[in-house]
Amino acid sequence: MISNDRPSPFGTRSSYGAPKPPVNEDTLRSEKIQIERKTFVLSLKENIRGRFLRITEDVGGRRDTIIIPAPGLEDFRNLLDEMVKLSNETPPKTPEANE
Repeated sequence: MISNDRPSPFGTRSSYGAPKPPVNEDTLRSEKIQIERKTFVLSLKENIRGRFLRITEDVGGRRDTIIIPAPGLEDFRNLLDEMVKLSNETPPKTPEANE
Protein backbone atom coordinates (compact mmCIF):
# COMPACT_ATOMS: atom_id res chain seq x y z
CA MET A 1 0.00 0.00 0.00
CA ILE A 2 1.35 3.44 -0.87
CA SER A 3 0.86 6.37 1.48
CA ASN A 4 -1.84 7.94 -0.72
CA ASP A 5 -4.07 4.88 -0.23
CA ARG A 6 -4.36 5.36 3.51
CA PRO A 7 -7.02 7.61 4.97
CA SER A 8 -5.72 10.89 6.30
CA PRO A 9 -5.87 11.40 10.07
CA PHE A 10 -6.97 14.96 9.30
CA GLY A 11 -10.15 13.94 7.48
CA THR A 12 -11.02 14.42 3.84
CA ARG A 13 -9.75 17.32 1.80
CA SER A 14 -12.95 17.87 -0.16
CA SER A 15 -13.36 21.46 1.05
CA TYR A 16 -9.64 22.26 0.89
CA GLY A 17 -9.05 24.95 -1.67
CA ALA A 18 -12.74 25.38 -2.42
CA PRO A 19 -13.51 29.00 -3.24
CA LYS A 20 -15.61 30.93 -0.75
CA PRO A 21 -18.84 32.38 -2.06
CA PRO A 22 -18.49 36.07 -2.90
CA VAL A 23 -19.79 38.59 -0.37
CA ASN A 24 -21.76 41.48 -1.82
CA GLU A 25 -19.93 44.75 -1.20
CA ASP A 26 -21.18 48.26 -1.79
CA THR A 27 -18.55 50.85 -2.67
CA LEU A 28 -19.28 54.08 -0.83
CA ARG A 29 -16.30 55.95 -2.31
CA SER A 30 -13.16 55.07 -4.23
CA GLU A 31 -10.12 57.20 -5.05
CA LYS A 32 -6.89 56.48 -6.93
CA ILE A 33 -3.49 58.09 -6.30
CA GLN A 34 -0.22 57.67 -8.20
CA ILE A 35 2.99 57.94 -6.14
CA GLU A 36 6.20 57.38 -8.08
CA ARG A 37 5.76 54.00 -9.81
CA LYS A 38 2.99 52.80 -7.51
CA THR A 39 -0.75 53.23 -7.85
CA PHE A 40 -2.90 53.10 -4.73
CA VAL A 41 -6.66 52.66 -4.75
CA LEU A 42 -8.50 53.48 -1.52
CA SER A 43 -12.06 52.19 -1.43
CA LEU A 44 -14.50 52.68 1.42
CA LYS A 45 -16.81 49.69 1.24
CA GLU A 46 -19.64 48.10 3.15
CA ASN A 47 -20.95 44.54 3.38
CA ILE A 48 -23.11 42.56 5.81
CA ARG A 49 -20.23 42.49 8.31
CA GLY A 50 -19.77 46.27 8.34
CA ARG A 51 -17.73 49.04 6.76
CA PHE A 52 -14.06 48.84 5.90
CA LEU A 53 -11.34 50.57 3.94
CA ARG A 54 -9.61 48.50 1.28
CA ILE A 55 -6.21 49.82 0.21
CA THR A 56 -4.83 48.21 -2.94
CA GLU A 57 -1.29 48.80 -4.17
CA ASP A 58 -0.55 48.06 -7.82
CA VAL A 59 3.07 47.88 -8.91
CA GLY A 60 3.57 46.72 -12.47
CA GLY A 61 0.47 44.52 -12.43
CA ARG A 62 1.20 42.95 -9.05
CA ARG A 63 -1.46 43.78 -6.48
CA ASP A 64 -1.36 43.74 -2.70
CA THR A 65 -4.34 44.65 -0.54
CA ILE A 66 -4.94 45.47 3.09
CA ILE A 67 -8.33 45.88 4.70
CA ILE A 68 -8.92 48.09 7.72
CA PRO A 69 -12.24 47.64 9.55
CA ALA A 70 -14.09 50.95 10.04
CA PRO A 71 -13.78 50.87 13.86
CA GLY A 72 -9.98 51.08 13.44
CA LEU A 73 -9.87 53.87 10.88
CA GLU A 74 -9.43 56.69 13.39
CA ASP A 75 -6.55 54.89 15.13
CA PHE A 76 -5.03 54.18 11.71
CA ARG A 77 -5.34 57.85 10.73
CA ASN A 78 -3.80 59.02 14.01
CA LEU A 79 -0.82 56.73 13.55
CA LEU A 80 -0.46 57.78 9.92
CA ASP A 81 -0.57 61.47 10.99
CA GLU A 82 2.23 60.77 13.47
CA MET A 83 4.32 59.08 10.75
CA VAL A 84 3.79 62.02 8.36
CA LYS A 85 4.78 64.50 11.09
CA LEU A 86 7.92 62.50 11.91
CA SER A 87 8.83 62.23 8.23
CA ASN A 88 8.49 66.00 7.80
CA GLU A 89 10.50 66.78 10.94
CA THR A 90 13.33 64.31 10.37
CA PRO A 91 15.88 65.23 7.71
CA PRO A 92 16.63 62.46 5.24
CA LYS A 93 19.90 60.62 5.64
CA THR A 94 22.47 61.63 3.07
CA PRO A 95 24.92 59.16 1.56
CA GLU A 96 28.25 59.34 3.31
CA ALA A 97 31.02 60.88 1.27
CA ASN A 98 33.94 58.61 0.45
CA GLU A 99 37.05 59.79 2.23
